[in-house]
Amino acid sequence: MKPIHLLFLSLASCMSLLSAAERPNIVFVITDDQGYGDLACNGHPYVKTPAIDKLHSESVVLDDYHVAPTCSPTRCGLLTGHWTNRTGVWHTVNGRSMLRENEITIATLLKDNGYTTGMFGKWHLGDNYPYRPEDRGFDEVYKHGGGGVGQTPDLWNNNYFDGRYFHNGEIVDAKVFCTDVFFDYGIKFIKDSAAAKKPFFAYIATNAPHGPLHCPQEYMDMYPGKTAKEQAFYGMVTNVDDNVARTRKILDELGIADNTIFIFTTDNGTAFGKDIYNAGMRDGKGSPYDGGHRVPFMMYWPNGELTVQKSVKTLTAFVDIVPTLLDLTGSEKIPADLKFDGKSIKELIYKGDSTDWPARYLITDSQRVRDPIKWKDSSVMSEQWRLINGEELYDIDKDPGQKNDVAAAHPEQVQAMRKFYDDWWAELEPTFSQTTEIYLGHPDAPIVSMTGHDWIQEQLPPWNQGHIRRDAETDDGVHEGHWAVKAVEAGNYTFEMRRWPAEADEPITAGLPGLPNVPGGDKAFSTTPGTAFPFTKATLRIDGKDIATQPIPDGATHVTFTAELSKGSHELSPVFITEDGKEVGAYYLIVAPAE
Repeated sequence: MKPIHLLFLSLASCMSLLSAAERPNIVFVITDDQGYGDLACNGHPYVKTPAIDKLHSESVVLDDYHVAPTCSPTRCGLLTGHWTNRTGVWHTVNGRSMLRENEITIATLLKDNGYTTGMFGKWHLGDNYPYRPEDRGFDEVYKHGGGGVGQTPDLWNNNYFDGRYFHNGEIVDAKVFCTDVFFDYGIKFIKDSAAAKKPFFAYIATNAPHGPLHCPQEYMDMYPGKTAKEQAFYGMVTNVDDNVARTRKILDELGIADNTIFIFTTDNGTAFGKDIYNAGMRDGKGSPYDGGHRVPFMMYWPNGELTVQKSVKTLTAFVDIVPTLLDLTGSEKIPADLKFDGKSIKELIYKGDSTDWPARYLITDSQRVRDPIKWKDSSVMSEQWRLINGEELYDIDKDPGQKNDVAAAHPEQVQAMRKFYDDWWAELEPTFSQTTEIYLGHPDAPIVSMTGHDWIQEQLPPWNQGHIRRDAETDDGVHEGHWAVKAVEAGNYTFEMRRWPAEADEPITAGLPGLPNVPGGDKAFSTTPGTAFPFTKATLRIDGKDIATQPIPDGATHVTFTAELSKGSHELSPVFITEDGKEVGAYYLIVAPAE
């Protein structure tokens, strides 16, 4: 191994040449609901991850790296370098999973510095303008809708196999398992970028192994003697592993592996595996304890002399990744007023824990409510301590399983961490009222398709297609939610109300049969029979006022209204109504400027 001073001389030379020579490519693989312990290299007793284990053996590994405890919040912080609550993303539904339009993503920043950019798989930061990946700096986009395959914003009846997905805004068919197709398109983007001799940022974000748990049968068969859920969950993990191997092989064949920063990480603690193996941590996804947010992170880059396993045990977080990548790529075109909540950890990556790294506090929390609540499911973290919910204190060095609350013995430490959180909250709280609004009438997205996933309300909305089929979330009262929208221009708009999505085009009052299940340990959302409801009329409700009502004709798949909107903010809450007065929100609404 080179001495540290020679390593830094080599690194400095490499960085100084970046402006004149080829910038490093970036392949960034992030999986969904896979925890730190769901890898063989981190001690799992039986999961098969040979490709990721190999990557781990030749990478810088962040072993005290933390994200948010759930999907969308991690993704926004990871892509912007900002605290989740600052960006407007503190939930996965309820209109609180859309990345505020004033946020600048790593894709935009790299694009400004000469990169071509692509995202493949799970976005989960908004399905409408101006929140889509194509609005946030990505040149090439292949994705499912919402937070997972089969969720409400996804294409109807998608169930992991032979689905349909969005490719640069167009609907295309796929004939393979969803994870395979996301990597297929990512690899095609890599090949095209290499052929064009352009540096690239390939963001490959799988929905696996998020539930429902499905995977090809051959991967389930790799885990005999396990439950069907275990077989499916770990089969999904192994399928990702095979795709990591496939991608790295392509990089080698293209002759660009040495000049590619390859990253593997995950978005939150394990959703399924915590009771099987959790690397000694407490709890899993959604929890403020370390099992909810400490995840794997590996970085490999031969030209940057990152090819030997090195464990960095210094505390790091997802908000550090954007400034670090900008630093590693020598990207200089950065807005002067852009300030990150994280910091570049390049020094840690190269010098390791021996560096004189300044002490700092980091915060993660799991809000998952309409509006943030102070101290809710929060962790204030330092190298030694974890303050949970403002009350419990754990010495993480002595007690990594967070079993012994020592707050009473260390009141001064509790006070210091509470003070840090209080100041953090005071800074962010004024931004909470800045609702992310879906744009209407914008020339870049004149036709807007909204779904119940983004209803703003206190209770969970109908966030997956099983809810749409069975009407589970709204069958006990008046629909209270609304879509927050902004009319870009005043004028007349058409409002097309639907119970079933446009691609299904079924009658509003019709029931639907359930579909056969697919391999896995769960029932696919599409297996749920669609309930028929005796709606008789539809009402367009805007800003709390009933604008118009009309009967639903027999066999009608939609009801359309035309109404005038003033320029600016509005709340849309159209409803279907039964003869006895029961209201159910229109699950799907298509809005466009009237001709």
